[in-house]
This record gives sequence, structure tokens and C-alpha cells, in this order.
Amino acid sequence: MKRTKRASLGLSDRVSDVILVLIALAMTLIVAYPLYYVLIASVSNPYDVYAGKTFLLPSDFSLKGYQAVFADPSIFSGYINSIKYTVIGTIFSVVMLYLTAYPLAQKDLPGRKWISIFFIITMYFGGGLIPTYLVVKDSGLIGNMWALFIPGGVSVANMILVRNYFQNSIPHELIEAAEIDGCTKIQTLVKIVIPLSMPILSVMVVFSMVAYWNDWFTALIYLPNPDMAPLPLVLRNILIKSSASAAQASTVSGGYAELNKVKEMIKFSSIVVAAAPMLVIYPFIQKYFEKGMMSGAVKG
Repeated sequence: MKRTKRASLGLSDRVSDVILVLIALAMTLIVAYPLYYVLIASVSNPYDVYAGKTFLLPSDFSLKGYQAVFADPSIFSGYINSIKYTVIGTIFSVVMLYLTAYPLAQKDLPGRKWISIFFIITMYFGGGLIPTYLVVKDSGLIGNMWALFIPGGVSVANMILVRNYFQNSIPHELIEAAEIDGCTKIQTLVKIVIPLSMPILSVMVVFSMVAYWNDWFTALIYLPNPDMAPLPLVLRNILIKSSASAAQASTVSGGYAELNKVKEMIKFSSIVVAAAPMLVIYPFIQKYFEKGMMSGAVKG
């Protein structure tokens, strides 16, 4: 009787494992297929793409889209600018997050409640684009890369995640012990808090990197110099130029179809070119992501 019960339990466990694996595979396909589809569409005839002929394999393989993207000399300066802005912006944002979240995680901070409310209000109310532009202009930041970082240097939502992580995952007694041993607030932050908060630090790095890498509108508003344009803005300009060329080619016999075909390929190629660096970096910090995100999401 016991052996039969154990066998039935073992069978049910195996069935459950199979079901969970199938669900995981289905979810993986749902997430991964759009990326794969964009990749094969970037090297396929766009008319075949829109006709639904590139479900699994490329159709009429061509690299004209990538050739058109990389033929523009500004693409390389765009890559360099994006890397520079992403690195500097990520460091700046993470430092600002820690400098705001760590004090707010201390229950003995005077006015802690009202300071938190002040931050939260900014999540729901803002001056808008024109007042923000006027403030940035009067600050002398137009045409300066710091206009990309300073106005939005602290993401309040991310700051709340970091603050909750400090409150729930780092024992307050440990901080008190460090201060009793003679550590200053800064030494405690550097020697105790930061080493113990690597999971949430990795999450914030990912969030900041993706945000700065994909940001083109801020550069469009505050950086009029085309040599300072980041990669997404460069790709946008390439696509606009290709659209203009296709429109002009409509007056030429037989020219519109080919240029329109290249224009459509540039759309997919631009997505791949812009997303590739983030897709390469993410697997190296994935192991920290889930742990840090769940820890910071618990309200303390």
C-alpha cells in the first residue's frame, strides 16, 4: 500500500514537472519569437515579411538594410556617444539613488515622512516639457551632455525599491554595530551597505542602462549638435532620410519600389542594431536581477 502511494506521488511529481517545463517553454517562445522575428525580418524581403512568408526562416536573404545603416558615417559616433552617455548616466543615477534611498531608509532621519511624500508627489505631478526646457536652458545645459542626466537623475520608483531593500534586507543592528565601532555614515554606506546590496544594485544598473541606451527624445530636445547624437537618435535620422529618399524616388521610373524596400529593411535592421548591445550584456547580470527585484519590491 505504501509502495503504491509512493509510486503515485512520484508519478504526479513527474507529471507536474512535465507540465511546468511545457509552460516554461511556451512562455520562452512567446517572449523570444518576436526578437527572432525581427532578426529574420531584417534580412528578408519586406514584401515577403508583410505577406507572412517569413514565419520561421528568412525569405530572399539580403543585408541591404544593415549596409544602409552602417553606410552612414554617423552610426559609429552614435555608438560611441550612446556608450558614453549610458556609462556616465548609469553611474550618476545609481549614485544619486543610493544617496537618496539610504538616508530615507533610516527611521531616525528627521522629517523622513515629509521628504518621502515630497519625492512621491513628483511621480504624479510635473511641470511639463516647456517649463523643464526653460529650466534646463536657464541652467546653461543646452548642448551639454549633462542635460541628459541632471533633470531626471533620480527615478523615484527605483529609489523606493532601493529604500525598501535597505529596510528589509540589511539588518539595522549591523549598521548600528558599524557606527559603534567608529564608522561614519559614509563609511557605513561604502563598507557595509553597498557590499550587501549587490542584487538591488545590479537591478538598478540594468534599469538605468536600458533607459539611457534607448533614450533619444531627451537628446533631440537638449542636444542640437548632430555630432553629440546617441545611437537611437542617429537611427531615427537615418530612417527619416531613407523615407525622404523613397518619397523623392516616386518621380523616377522604377526607383520607388527598390528604395521603399530598403527603407522597410532599415526599420527592422535599426531595431536589431539598437537592441543588440543590451541583449549581449543582460545574461551576465541576470542572476542578480530576480533576487534584487523581489527583495526591493517588499514593502517595509
